[in-house]
Amino acid sequence: MKMNSIIEHRFGYTNKMMYEHCLVLYSVLNQSMEVKEGRGKATITKRKFKYSNSESERKLIEDSLNYYKYKMENQKLELRGYQVDIIKRGTIKLKEFGFLYLAMEVRTGKTLTSLGIADGIGCKNVLFVTKKKAIGSIQSDYDMMSPSFDITIINYESLHTIKDFTFDMIVCDEAHSMGAFPKPSERAKLVKEFIAKNKNPYVILLSGTPTPESYSQMYHQVYGIKGNPFSQHKNFYRFCDEYVAVKERMINSLLIKDYSGGSQKILDKMNPYIINYTQKQAGFKVETREHIMHVKMSDMTYSLTAKLKRDLVIQGKEDVILADTPVKLMMKLHQLYSGTIKFESGNSMVMDLSKAKTIYDNFCVAKIGIFYKFKEELNALMQVYGPENLTTDLSVFEDTDKSIALQIVSGREGISLKKAEALVYYNIDFSATSYWQSKDRMTTKDRLENDVYWVFAEGGIEDSIYKAVLDKKDYTINHFRKDLLNL
Repeated sequence: MKMNSIIEHRFGYTNKMMYEHCLVLYSVLNQSMEVKEGRGKATITKRKFKYSNSESERKLIEDSLNYYKYKMENQKLELRGYQVDIIKRGTIKLKEFGFLYLAMEVRTGKTLTSLGIADGIGCKNVLFVTKKKAIGSIQSDYDMMSPSFDITIINYESLHTIKDFTFDMIVCDEAHSMGAFPKPSERAKLVKEFIAKNKNPYVILLSGTPTPESYSQMYHQVYGIKGNPFSQHKNFYRFCDEYVAVKERMINSLLIKDYSGGSQKILDKMNPYIINYTQKQAGFKVETREHIMHVKMSDMTYSLTAKLKRDLVIQGKEDVILADTPVKLMMKLHQLYSGTIKFESGNSMVMDLSKAKTIYDNFCVAKIGIFYKFKEELNALMQVYGPENLTTDLSVFEDTDKSIALQIVSGREGISLKKAEALVYYNIDFSATSYWQSKDRMTTKDRLENDVYWVFAEGGIEDSIYKAVLDKKDYTINHFRKDLLNL
């Protein structure tokens, strides 16, 4: 319901508060009093409005009353108490600083909270930038909330297609994905350019894991925002002069600078702009149990991995597996221990179905979410499960008894797998971000227990990656080199 002319949405007011405000105005406007007209026996008593107002003013208040009543009645959800509190605090911070970082753990309602802040601050036109797979759920949240602003929801990769620069707020979902360093990612550069073209609107950053691997990840998340606390540093390297303990490491006979040693001062400097909120504070009592299942792979898998570690190359009849650098050796072993391989030609194939069969044998009767890393792992799962039992579509998963398979990086953020009985990892990613984000996809406030299963090859590389990720580190070449002797 849209009105041509209504009373402006007041700063910090919800639709209900605006309705009550208009109701007060309406009652005042319609106050009447008795007025006598004429003289003597001709005197008559009439009721007249106490206050003199034009018809246009009366219509403005009546239309506003109807508008906010409609918005209030069509809001299909009730915000939680802590969300209302964060909306109030966030609105104040946003008004003061121009940007806000909502560091709220997964499943605590970051999206709804940010939409509530946009409504509270009186925005008219909001751009919400997220991952492609999350667009549907964000649109659903917007529809249920029924706020007083228009919204455009788009994925980061399509941001360059937006030619409208009249947004008064930009919300950047999963903001940690812009945290690459020392050079900014294309995503971070796009957001910076868009903010500048849009003449510095309000900005809200959202993430459950703002700096999952290094405090240095904060710089490029905020560097495009006017008035950010590091704006006096013209680039990341000058930022490092004050906030990062830069080290030098020897990799492939080259001395490489390591910029991951960001200091606590980075978070201290960001503190005024951040609102933190945890699952525990929100009342989540979920216990997440992690289980490791070791799978005996085929004799061929162990033969190939042994040969590759020894010779760094395997020559087949038509294709070659080449591991002539530590990076490639790590990647090829990672693939082989999960039963797949990508050849030098670019071709790839499933080599060993042991992991897929183990998952099917243990979980075939359950509705589960399966995370895989390499594309051929999905093919292995489809060969074993069949399309009648497994989908990659979230809506199909929600509406049927099928299990779902998602790639770790694309499925770790912005979606809910609350209907899954368990999460199963066909493989493990190198990133700590993937670990923390993806394993919480099942969590809801009412769910008391989650089970996460890791499927690792006996004698494979996955156990070492898992240990490194638990220490909140990426599994880098340095980690890999130390473990080579034990693989």
